[in-house]
Amino acid sequence: MTYDGTDSGKVALITGASRGIGYGIAEALVARGDRLCITGRNEEALKEAVERLGADRVIAVAGKAHDEAHQAVAVERTMEAFGRVDFLINNAGTNPVFGPIADLDLGVARKVFETNVISALGFAQRTWHAWQKENGGAIVNIASIAGVSASPFIGAYGMSKAAMVNLTLQLAHEMAPGVRVNAIAPAVVKTRFAQALYEGREQEAAAAYPLGRLGLPEDIGGAAAFLTSAQAEWITGQTLVVDGGMFLNAGVH
Repeated sequence: MTYDGTDSGKVALITGASRGIGYGIAEALVARGDRLCITGRNEEALKEAVERLGADRVIAVAGKAHDEAHQAVAVERTMEAFGRVDFLINNAGTNPVFGPIADLDLGVARKVFETNVISALGFAQRTWHAWQKENGGAIVNIASIAGVSASPFIGAYGMSKAAMVNLTLQLAHEMAPGVRVNAIAPAVVKTRFAQALYEGREQEAAAAYPLGRLGLPEDIGGAAAFLTSAQAEWITGQTLVVDGGMFLNAGVH
């Protein structure tokens, strides 16, 4: 997808968008004419992303998603640069542990929830008060199929994404009618973040999907673009599963 020169007049703030799913969403929104603020921890990676997306339409703010000062600066910079923030895409996330939750370090669990859930709430509060409360808009939370099913060995991540699904419901109820809030629950998408789940065995991993392949960042970008579009104006409080049909295999065989 490439920018065709149109201007939607809309502005989006996308967290965790220097690469992977966040960058795929950024590409989709820029292509339809949105202006963006993207965030991430790595300043150099963000600069490269801005150059690829178009420095005339995109700004970046580096920082850790769970840092409240960073949240404040990101929203303030978006408002200063563009005068509005119509869409918030909460994509920033972490999964620093792999193993059974019976042996999970509780400090690690707290870190996962801080980054994956509390940061999303913080950004939502700030965009609400900065623009959306008075002017409307939409929020898309990036959850995971790990949050709507048992997730062996990534249980902490799954718990946090289940909380993200419920956060979506709470915000959708409170922020209606002006702001629509939905979530996307992807299966495995080919990103550096998910590499450990398919590296060296991609063909085997893809065999579990009726559509025959793993997800790509642009698959999630398309879903996010839809949920923030006029075509989705009567959709709120929903979690859209984007899984290549994986859940079809959960039936009786």
